[in-house]
Amino acid sequence: MDLRDFYLLAALIACLRLDSAIAQELIYTIREELPENVPIGNIPKDLNISHINAATGTSASLVYRLVSKAGDAPLVKVSSSTGEIFTTSNRIDREKLCAGASYAEENECFFELEVVILPNDFFRLIKIKIIVKDTNDNAPMFPSPVINISIPENTLINSRFPIPSATDPDTGFNGVQHYELLNGQSVFGLDIVETPEGEKWPQLIVQQNLDREQKDTYVMKIKVEDGGTPQKSSTAILQVTVSDVNDNRPVFKEGQVEVHIPENAPVGTSVIQLHATDADIGSNAEIRYIFGAQVAPATKRLFALNNTTGLITVQRSLDREETAIHKVTVLASDGSSTPARATVTINVTDVNDNPPNIDLRYIISPINGTVYLSEKDPVNTKIALITVSDKDTDVNGKVICFIEREVPFHLKAVYDNQYLLETSSLLDYEGTKEFSFKIVASDSGKPSLNQTALVRVKLEDENDNPPIFNQPVIELSVSENNRRGLYLTTISATDEDSGKNADIVYQLGPNASFFDLDRKTGVLTASRVFDREEQERFIFTVTARDNGTPPLQSQAAVIVTVLDENDNSPKFTHNHFQFFVSENLPKYSTVGVITVTDADAGENKAVTLSILNDNDNFVLDPYSGVIKSNVSFDREQQSSYTFDVKATDGGQPPRSSTAKVTINVMDVNDNSPVVISPPSNTSFKLVPLSAIPGSVVAEVFAVDIDTGMNAELKYTIVSGNNKGLFRIDPVTGNITLEEKPATTDVGLHRLVVNISDLGYPKSLHTLVLVFLYVNDTAGNASYIYDLIRRTMETPLDRNIGDSSQPYQNEDYLTIMIAIVAGAMVVIVVIFVTVLVRCRHASRFKAAQRSKQGAEWMSPNQENKQNKKKKRKKRKSPKSSLLNFVTIEESKPDDAVHEPINGTISLPAELEEQSIGRFDWGPAPPTTFKPNSPDLAKHYKSASPQPAFHLKPDTPVSVKKHHVIQELPLDNTFVGGCDTLSKRSSTSSDHFSASECSSQGGFKTKGPLHTRQTRKLRPILPKAEMPRPPSKYVAK
Repeated sequence: MDLRDFYLLAALIACLRLDSAIAQELIYTIREELPENVPIGNIPKDLNISHINAATGTSASLVYRLVSKAGDAPLVKVSSSTGEIFTTSNRIDREKLCAGASYAEENECFFELEVVILPNDFFRLIKIKIIVKDTNDNAPMFPSPVINISIPENTLINSRFPIPSATDPDTGFNGVQHYELLNGQSVFGLDIVETPEGEKWPQLIVQQNLDREQKDTYVMKIKVEDGGTPQKSSTAILQVTVSDVNDNRPVFKEGQVEVHIPENAPVGTSVIQLHATDADIGSNAEIRYIFGAQVAPATKRLFALNNTTGLITVQRSLDREETAIHKVTVLASDGSSTPARATVTINVTDVNDNPPNIDLRYIISPINGTVYLSEKDPVNTKIALITVSDKDTDVNGKVICFIEREVPFHLKAVYDNQYLLETSSLLDYEGTKEFSFKIVASDSGKPSLNQTALVRVKLEDENDNPPIFNQPVIELSVSENNRRGLYLTTISATDEDSGKNADIVYQLGPNASFFDLDRKTGVLTASRVFDREEQERFIFTVTARDNGTPPLQSQAAVIVTVLDENDNSPKFTHNHFQFFVSENLPKYSTVGVITVTDADAGENKAVTLSILNDNDNFVLDPYSGVIKSNVSFDREQQSSYTFDVKATDGGQPPRSSTAKVTINVMDVNDNSPVVISPPSNTSFKLVPLSAIPGSVVAEVFAVDIDTGMNAELKYTIVSGNNKGLFRIDPVTGNITLEEKPATTDVGLHRLVVNISDLGYPKSLHTLVLVFLYVNDTAGNASYIYDLIRRTMETPLDRNIGDSSQPYQNEDYLTIMIAIVAGAMVVIVVIFVTVLVRCRHASRFKAAQRSKQGAEWMSPNQENKQNKKKKRKKRKSPKSSLLNFVTIEESKPDDAVHEPINGTISLPAELEEQSIGRFDWGPAPPTTFKPNSPDLAKHYKSASPQPAFHLKPDTPVSVKKHHVIQELPLDNTFVGGCDTLSKRSSTSSDHFSASECSSQGGFKTKGPLHTRQTRKLRPILPKAEMPRPPSKYVAK
């Protein structure tokens, strides 16, 4: 077996598949120092690559190309046709290839290369890792040919002294394996000590007693051998000097020290301070620090050691990338033969001081630094292989690579530090003919360091653009009865390609027998005479074709319209037009559009409209046909209008036609609901505590003079029912009890009821106040009216319990205290009187005692008569007014949740608290928020009757359908304030308060707010309430 076969069999092949379509990896192992043309491996065989196209079954011609940087001396070569890998004339020296690194036997020395397989359809990137094994081509050498050792004369037998170790660039068994002492003269022996790191240190052993006076110098030889085949060795002269006695040697505090220093540490930076001690005194205790013989010369150049202090400093600039770890042996000697030894391991830490390196190797060979691509090249066409690296480590050595700006190229990662430069989209020569961009490699250090590489790409034109017409649709007009050969237009198209790819010829498509087209110039002419009555429009295509290979073409549509004579009259779309409009539509509003057509064209088709018999009720736009009203519609006055419309064209002579038009007026929701019951905003109903749930306690009734859905009404309680004690029927308006009243419900309840219609497009509604007094009786009417007057100061969106309860509680407490105090005084007086009368009983007669007792016990009858007369003097006004506020909803969807805006005005007689007095004082005007609708204007515009305004001291006449409505007299009290009036009804009983409350008003400024109702106490005892007169009969 020759040497070539031996290395072929010794090669270890491994394959790491990353992506079968992009990247694969091979690993080979060889020996260093191989001769030229030694085969290393076969790529297609090792990767099982077939040269047969699986789709077509034909043999494909693959090309294997080594991706190398320009100017590099390749260590291997690849056959482009077979894919075999061979050594070159450049010798592979392991020690030179991996110089500066300490490789043990288990560590690998390797180099990498990339091979691409072309063409692009079969593209693969093969990453090859070649591991170089060591050959014993270096002999071990001592650091110096002469080694001097000083040994004191009183050294004991078997004492050991270190000898500088030899070094061998080879590794493993090819490194240092054995030491041998020659001519030891039986005085000295040699021993080998192996360190944990695998190093072999020779030590000189003293085998006999020494006497410097007899012999002070011994000269020997020491031999070192490696374990390679053939074995290599070297020798050095070992000279031992016997020194005088110094029986204490220095001692280091620490024998092993490890320090870290950044590589950018300036010169003079302290690395470590070593300190050794010596038990001797005098000159024998003077310690001198020196580097050991094993310290490499390069380390000695980088670091300085102060011989006196033991301080190690930086002597030259450090470079972690050159040497990361320095092991320094420092000897501390006091002049004796046995110095102390300390080992300092200096770790040079990384600093981001190296920018990334970009290795750009082209797959498509550039010409003068520019890569040429065809614009028809597919997406992901491979252009170059980019390898980035950084000498720094960790974060400082982590490199990212990207393209500086937006171009149709991208970087595709195939390995951690390698990228393929590919096209990312289809290229377009017409869009951009040349690209020049930078590839940026940036590390992750702080601050980050960058490196760039410039790439230039030029595109080659392909016939990839068809001709483009200036107009995809060409429209022409020609009058009928034309002459033959009439010029119509010139059709033109452009081609973004260049050269012959841009030469264009024109051709007519089918259905173009009436036309001729010049193939070169594109001039279109008429070959026949047109007749519009036979054919009004011609539609055909024109094809533009270039002279590229293969040729490309495009088409444009040509539309030729034949113009007509005025031989058709205007024609309405309907003989009778009917339009529907809403009443109250403003003047000059659009009510309809008249549509008329004319089969002619141009001026012959220009139609003018006019009204024949309308009496100026409508205005007709003569061109657009828009009909606008010249009056304001009122359905009650006139429900429809009919007139004729005439259409005249612009031909010569002109032609015309007529049509009938009817305008129908539709009803609009323009009337708000009018409240009939309750008759007054200050009336109230008594709800006894014995009332059962479901019973009707009050009713609300309103009417709407509109019709249909505009007159359908809905009743809703919007405020005052936060306890849920009452319920209103949304259709009938009957208010019923939801649950039996409790003692906590006793008192006055104010319900704000919203009455809204279901009108379209906007609903209208009215608010009314319903007061319900929950108690067994309602004897003290003036007290109840006083409560009603006070509640008028409470906004509609708040519960009156929040404001009325204090008044009830306060009055009730005062009355109760007065009653109790009065009763106590009467009891005391009676008791004292009885005692006095009993003592003097013997002095007076029985009749006289009875008379005096009656005088003490009976009230003054004359006072009673005076009080009754005063009561009779009180008068009541003949009528009371009820003011209703009609509010238009701002939103028709939900009137319940709308803010209540407005002021409810009470009758003027309620302003006076004294019974029998009546004062027509000025009433507060109805007011609204600035953003609220003007309700009076709304009602005025919606009602056929004129609106009016109340003035102070002016009686109000009864008029229907106004914002303020006067109620009939039979629904109000006629008697005094201490009486109640009941009106008999078939459905329910109504109690109406007529007087005894001061006039008041309130406003709400915002949405409704629900407040918790306070617990109400019962009103005054029945004994304090005046009895109603006999003329009012309760049901």
